[in-house]
Amino acid sequence: MRWTHAAGRGLLVLAVVLAGCVSSGARADGGGGRGPLTLATAGDLTGYLGPLLAGWNRAHPAERVTLVELPDSADETHAQMTTDLRGGDRGRFDVLNIDVNWTSEFAAAGWVRPLPPARFPLKTFLPPVVDTATYEGRLYAVPYVTNAGLLLYRRDVLDKEGVPPPRTWAELEHDARTIAPKYGLDGYAGQFLPYEGLTVNAAEAVYSAGGSILGDEGTRVTVNSDAAREGIGFLARGVREGWIPKAALTYKEEESKRAFQDGHLLFLRNWPYAYAVASAKGSKVAGKIGAVTLPGPHGPGTSVLGGSNLAVNTHARHPDSAARLIAYLTSEPVQRQVLTRGALPPVRAALYKDPDLIRRFPYLPTLRTAVLTAAPRPKSPRYDQVSLVVQAVVHDALTGRETPAAAVRRLARELDAVASR
Repeated sequence: MRWTHAAGRGLLVLAVVLAGCVSSGARADGGGGRGPLTLATAGDLTGYLGPLLAGWNRAHPAERVTLVELPDSADETHAQMTTDLRGGDRGRFDVLNIDVNWTSEFAAAGWVRPLPPARFPLKTFLPPVVDTATYEGRLYAVPYVTNAGLLLYRRDVLDKEGVPPPRTWAELEHDARTIAPKYGLDGYAGQFLPYEGLTVNAAEAVYSAGGSILGDEGTRVTVNSDAAREGIGFLARGVREGWIPKAALTYKEEESKRAFQDGHLLFLRNWPYAYAVASAKGSKVAGKIGAVTLPGPHGPGTSVLGGSNLAVNTHARHPDSAARLIAYLTSEPVQRQVLTRGALPPVRAALYKDPDLIRRFPYLPTLRTAVLTAAPRPKSPRYDQVSLVVQAVVHDALTGRETPAAAVRRLARELDAVASR
């Protein structure tokens, strides 16, 4: 699962530094809330999670972690986690790697336990990420990976044309319509299949235009606005006019990344992992790409704040071990490994100013700006229903089944029905 989606590959580093971080005197015994754990996350696409877990387990045989990999899709992972949690008793999972926007839902349902803030280094995190782990003023999870959408672009093409990367929607649209065809490229794509990624892309368009979707922890619907009509209209116009290819209506993170990496797109909205993969040896666009913050109507736009949080099942067998594991996973040495081994954005603020890391990951300053100015998806204890509504309605607008104005009116009606339940 690309937590909103690449970020949820967050348990990639489960054991890299954990063994090194444990003091020689830290003993895991079966009592006092300590013992083996089961950790649930989305499927590991990177291929190195297994060996890292083996390293942790060798160092902590009494607190052995068993990994349960769920599907790569955020929607499917959410469905399997909630089915297990609704089952009562203990369930299968002790620690859950959850999308940042599931925290409110899981906390409101009583599925995850409140955590003591003093036990975790929250003051060392980028400020916006901490809010994603709270519900009604209490900490119910700990940020593990953050994320913000970036605009990836073909630097070689824009350099040949003598134009800078776009800062506004008008510039993006112009370049996608006029420059891309000259080089046999499609113009612009995001993640427009009706799944969680479309909710993210739609929210970014609405936020960038100055609008919102929900307020007051999901109890007030705010989407019926000129800003929402402008944002959804921008995306729908792109599909209608062709500078967003119709193929993008089938794209999730991986499909859109592959189209860009294989040299078919001039511009792509995606998470930073896509930049890292597209820059790697073997990519057709390696050394030819750049990244900037998302554009908006009149200047820089607003990304949705992505990432994943670590939460503890209310019925976890060994809650002390679970908290210890989370504390180590959010330690600075492990967070460094999150970036260097997983190309995932860490939550520790200091790493974004590390000269060595910036040399290796030149997009870090841009990403830091994007995270600090990002906005969360609408908080709601019924977030899964909210997201399904957004996906369905916005997809109808993108495919031309409804005008953007009609889609926004319908969105307001259906979200109001969800909020009033």
